[in-house]
Amino acid sequence: MVPHLKLRNARSNVPHVVLASLIAAVCVSVGFSGSAEIDAGKCVVWGPGLSPAAVLPVRYFYIQSVDSEGRNISVSPAADSFRVKISSLEQQYVRVHVPAPLDRGDGSLLVRYRLYGSSSKGLKIEVLYQDKPVADSPYTLRGPVYHEYCVCPERHPHVWRSALQCPEQEPQIQQDFISFPSIDLQRLLQEVPQRFSRRGGLVHYSLINNQLHRRSLGQYTDFKMFSDEMLLSLARKVRLPDVEFYINVGDWPMENRKAGDKPGPVPIISWCGSSDTRDIILPTYDITHSCLEAMRGVTSDLLSVQGNTGPVWSDKTEKAFFRGRDSREERLRLVTMSKENPELLDAGITAYFFFRDREKDLGKAPLVGFFDFFKYKYQVNVDGTVAAYRFPYLMLGDSLVFKQDSPYYEHFYTHLEAGVHYIPVKRDLSDLLQKIRWAQKNDTKAEAIAKSGQSLVRDVLQPHRLYCYYYSVLQTYAARQSTRPAVHPDMELVPQPSDHSALCDCHRSPEEQKNEL
Repeated sequence: MVPHLKLRNARSNVPHVVLASLIAAVCVSVGFSGSAEIDAGKCVVWGPGLSPAAVLPVRYFYIQSVDSEGRNISVSPAADSFRVKISSLEQQYVRVHVPAPLDRGDGSLLVRYRLYGSSSKGLKIEVLYQDKPVADSPYTLRGPVYHEYCVCPERHPHVWRSALQCPEQEPQIQQDFISFPSIDLQRLLQEVPQRFSRRGGLVHYSLINNQLHRRSLGQYTDFKMFSDEMLLSLARKVRLPDVEFYINVGDWPMENRKAGDKPGPVPIISWCGSSDTRDIILPTYDITHSCLEAMRGVTSDLLSVQGNTGPVWSDKTEKAFFRGRDSREERLRLVTMSKENPELLDAGITAYFFFRDREKDLGKAPLVGFFDFFKYKYQVNVDGTVAAYRFPYLMLGDSLVFKQDSPYYEHFYTHLEAGVHYIPVKRDLSDLLQKIRWAQKNDTKAEAIAKSGQSLVRDVLQPHRLYCYYYSVLQTYAARQSTRPAVHPDMELVPQPSDHSALCDCHRSPEEQKNEL
């Protein structure tokens, strides 16, 4: 979310950036086009990447270009006009990867960097516009600044939450826990394995003394690697409450009892919720993993999408677009509609698993790179086996999303409003073509809805907000436990990954060290 210029003075409350042991200074040129007059001193720089305490796999911050009158500029800056220089405050070499900043197409830039080591002294970040310091540049992150793999958890959660500017409340978390005013772990230990282990994808976790233990229940628990990696990453950053819980690593939410049933529902944690179930929802494994592996093991993540949204609105193809596998019958219907209305819709199935007999009739479409989706003005989001996990990525683009009515939801849907942030369509897609025609005839309104949705999701789906969300779920759950969590004999310790190149040396105050003895 781009701050309004009336909030410029809030920059003084943002910790100056000091980055960890980075050796060679890294200069990155930003190449964009535009002719608006930018005032370097009035530009705004903000974001968690300017705080040494905000430890993330990929750190990031934003630059908003501003003119001499103090107004936000809404077009891309001129080519090579902004540079970002990161240099070490100490002699020890630490590698850092700083790709070219991303042009978000609205006058703002997204700067990302991944550290491959830690620094006790920190880093200096210089942001320049035509060789003039931007905003309060240079920013200094006073050390220590920790690498992602350093096991140096902040012992005071309120300090960590403040560094990440976590929201006080999340509406979905509040809603999910209404059914669970008290959580009896002994009851769960008896009931959950009996009811759900045959469903295939259930993992029993205990977090005790900030160490993760688990046992797998069922045959299909390979996706536990995703819950493992996020829980371990969180435990490296902040001291977690002692808590014992069950995560469903399958597609479908599990608990279909209602709050008034006897016996009542049990708190199963899942990646997807539905109107018929009472599971507690976490951010999906897909967006979580993409944030952990950003700039390393994945090509699309919640940050990279923001700089790859295709041509400007007026140059996009005025059609709706869809590509995906055949995981729901409505997707097949979408392809038929596309064949009958090619002037409105370009839809294709890229892989057949569930309806192989339909491939001959409907054909198989070639794969299309995700960033190329945004060459089209409109995107169609249709459920897969559950909620389509591409939806957050579509919302981060600058196309207008047509979202199928669905009983399934992800953790952030409560922030969205139909008709304001996206266009809703009926479950059977019977009104889709009509609404595409409406968008074509009401181009200004369509673009405004697309921008409104993009702006909101850019805010609520920042990677650091995922960490906030995970922590809040665990904290809320722990506060409702009526019995003490435990490590059970059939559990195994899930070790933290080791990376000797990280050179971690946790610095704590004498008082903290004394309290640990």
